Amino acid sequence: MRKAIFIFAALGTIILTACNTSKRPAAGAPSGTILEQRWKLTELAGKPVPDQINHKEPFLQLQSSDSRFSASAGCNGLGGTFTLQDNGRIRFRLGASTLMACDHMEMEQGLIRALESADNYTIRNNELSLNKARMAPLARFRAVTSGQESSALNGTWELNYISGSRIAFEGLYPRKRPTIVFNLPQTTASGNSSCNRYTLSFSINDHSIRFKDPASTKMYCEGAGESTFFNTLKTVTKYDITGNTLHLIMGDIAVMRFERK
Repeated sequence: MRKAIFIFAALGTIILTACNTSKRPAAGAPSGTILEQRWKLTELAGKPVPDQINHKEPFLQLQSSDSRFSASAGCNGLGGTFTLQDNGRIRFRLGASTLMACDHMEMEQGLIRALESADNYTIRNNELSLNKARMAPLARFRAVTSGQESSALNGTWELNYISGSRIAFEGLYPRKRPTIVFNLPQTTASGNSSCNRYTLSFSINDHSIRFKDPASTKMYCEGAGESTFFNTLKTVTKYDITGNTLHLIMGDIAVMRFERK
């Protein structure tokens, strides 16, 4: 009789444990799942977010190399650092951002509040949720396929702005503006530096991009236009496409702007 009571007690413990386990929220995906992925913002505080805000796609991206994140809700570039812990715990620390005033600033303010409040995340079916405790998600995102994003680079782009030079743009390029022609999925590009024809290769991962040294023809070029173009390309770390405009970005600063031809 005592043996039977022990068996029933043990079975009861197993059943109770199984029930309790089934009620626990699913732990966050492994940290590698959330990292190095571009996440498109689709919902804030339970309300759907437009596909584009001010002609820009709202997004969040976390880099594993330096524990930094970048984000936008269609206006300013947001960034800072983050920490990940076990069981899907996460914390964001916002840093400095650009200070533009745009339409629909409520979206940006909502995203900032979500990032500041979030303490855990979950990933299910390519959907990322940022949460606070067990409350309803603060924000939802959908994974963006990098091939779909990067293919938008293909085609010919003409430079119409470059930073860092004391010489005015028209003084750098009085006769011909530089161009760049992307050829994806091959990671090669070509174009004209305003003087010489060139080719180069690059590496790309979502919206991160790094250009390698170009090979070019050897015509003599007056002025500093060509050297400024090539030197600035080497500083680029990211890109962003809005409509027919391509921004090449160093950190959080757009150092080159092109228009699609």
